Amino acid sequence: MFGIKFIKFDAMTYVVHFQHGKIKREGRGLSFYYFGPSSSIAAIPLGSRDIPFIFNETTRDFQTVSVQGQITYKIENPKQLAELLDFTLDRNHQYKDDNFEKLNQRLNNEAQTSTSSFIQGLTLKEALRSAKEIGEKIREGLQASGAVSLLGVAILGVDLLGVKPTPEMAKALETETREELQKDADLAIYERRNFAVEQERKIKESELNTEIAVQEKKKQIQEKQAEIKIREEENDRKLREMRIAADISVETQRKELIDMKVQNDKKDADSKGYTLEKTLKPYKDIDWKTLMAMQPGTMDAREHVAFAFRELAENADKIGHLNITPDLLETLMETDEKKTARRRGKTENSE
Repeated sequence: MFGIKFIKFDAMTYVVHFQHGKIKREGRGLSFYYFGPSSSIAAIPLGSRDIPFIFNETTRDFQTVSVQGQITYKIENPKQLAELLDFTLDRNHQYKDDNFEKLNQRLNNEAQTSTSSFIQGLTLKEALRSAKEIGEKIREGLQASGAVSLLGVAILGVDLLGVKPTPEMAKALETETREELQKDADLAIYERRNFAVEQERKIKESELNTEIAVQEKKKQIQEKQAEIKIREEENDRKLREMRIAADISVETQRKELIDMKVQNDKKDADSKGYTLEKTLKPYKDIDWKTLMAMQPGTMDAREHVAFAFRELAENADKIGHLNITPDLLETLMETDEKKTARRRGKTENSE
């Protein structure tokens, strides 16, 4: 009524009330009456805002990449921002212009400017792998930018969602990566097979070394057994030599004993022969008949008969005829045992 109006703002809006070109009141969350024909109200929303960005850049190897992300900011100096952008409300309490679109575009331009030189110094593959570094460069560039400071906004963070090549290059990179992965897979298969072959070789080598060690042990055992056998043969030879030496010594001593015995027997025989010779020497020249007659008591009847037969034989050329009865011969041939038995029989018959 009569141009007097009432307006109310929330706590997240900074209000500057101009009247007749001068600031009458300013602050957050104001509510007041004002005279419309002479008043102008600027309302700057506070709080943080997220603006997406996407721009294309060319890498060092002349490949186009698309950088996509999000900038988070807040209005730190609303009065300063109101001096650069028009946040004045019309009669219907609406903004005359879309100032946030302009603010977002300026921030996007600053973000692209801050990272353009960095991306141009990278190759395509390096750029695709440097998303975090690119996000850091954008944040540092915005925070250090004088234009952003003049706008009165503070950069809270930059989130880089991705760095993408063109679809054709992405397909080519996928093919290249697929080939590299296939090559890595083939290399892994080769290395696995080579490892298996190497392990098999090591196992065979170990088996051969074990076999060599076993054969070496067998050889050592055989050499030891041969050495022991040689020692045993040497000991047996020494024992045989000792036995032979003992036998030789015994035989030598036995020979000496026999020689000594022979010498003693010879001496004894010589002594007996000498004694006998000296004993019989007086009878040497005496006739044997005389000698027989000198010992009549030592001869029995048969010896006398034999002596008589000898005399007859010596004088056979002088005898013309001689009769010898069988009884005489039987008596001469009769042994002592038969005589004893015959005498025993006669004694028993007489009894």
